[in-house]
Amino acid sequence: MRYRFIGDTLLTVPFLRNLRAAYPDARIEMLVAPNSGEVLRDCPYIDELIFFDTTRKHRYENPEGGVRRRKTFWHYVRLLRERRYDTAFVLKRSFSSAALAFLAGIPERIGFDTERRGFLLTRRTPYRPEQHEVDSFLSVLEAVGIPILDRHLEAWWRPEEAESAKQRLLESVEASEPALSGVSNVALHLSSSNRAKEWPAVHAGVFTEWLLSRPERHVHCLGAASDAPLYQSLQAKLPETVRNRLHIHCGQMSLTTSLAFLKQMDWVVGVDSGTLHMAAAVGAPVVALFGPMDERKWQPPGATVVTNPLPCRPCHLKIACHRNLECMSGITPQAVIQKVQDAGLS
Repeated sequence: MRYRFIGDTLLTVPFLRNLRAAYPDARIEMLVAPNSGEVLRDCPYIDELIFFDTTRKHRYENPEGGVRRRKTFWHYVRLLRERRYDTAFVLKRSFSSAALAFLAGIPERIGFDTERRGFLLTRRTPYRPEQHEVDSFLSVLEAVGIPILDRHLEAWWRPEEAESAKQRLLESVEASEPALSGVSNVALHLSSSNRAKEWPAVHAGVFTEWLLSRPERHVHCLGAASDAPLYQSLQAKLPETVRNRLHIHCGQMSLTTSLAFLKQMDWVVGVDSGTLHMAAAVGAPVVALFGPMDERKWQPPGATVVTNPLPCRPCHLKIACHRNLECMSGITPQAVIQKVQDAGLS
């Protein structure tokens, strides 16, 4: 059970792979959020996805172009009870997720001892805020004696999605003038489910101009359709000579096609978001800007991280900010450029 954002969902992959290795013949089903859960559609370690669709609390939980009919919490209690599971791994930390497993009558309920919900679990494990989320999930397996064989991320897409992503990249680059050989493609992601994690527009503009100062470089922006205005505003402020090498793909690809698209990038840079975890999952080099959240827990595995060291960070967005989000505004374009160059990506 892990129904939340894209990044959270992808970070469960090592857990799922190690669980499948321990129980190759088990039937493993996963409760995921609508939209974000699609990244596990073709995951070979699970037999079925169940979409937990009861709320619209967060910015990206609203599906594009329509509203689904939501189900109630009690619908899922009945559904899980009918399926007669032997064990539930409750990787979500909320009280309600443990209550769901308990009310569904699942005999073994294993998860984090958080939100005073321990009495609802048959096996509880500590949740360590400083521990990377991948390792937190794996600690749940270790608590029941399942060996950990590896920790890497993975992602999956279908051949037709790979072809669609390849064609989109080719068409967007060929439409730009002048056409050059040796094109370099970089994905830039500036939007987040929480605005406090976003970079000031003025910094983003300076950095994007630097990216496009290399005539062979093309910059690609992915995301939901609702993210498009952010990049359109950025594009409008760029010099006309480079504007046509910023390509906006927001709302134009499914999550799984986006994975295939990110696989084609030379590197990816952006703010703390699910897109950066998608990039890490496909093996693209990642440069990640972290502000209020703790990079020790949430950085994409293998990423180069840029922060503005302040005594108040990470605050985990748990308190009101009295420094005007200086943790993000204090990350200068020059600091990011230096990190990119130090990583050998420029």
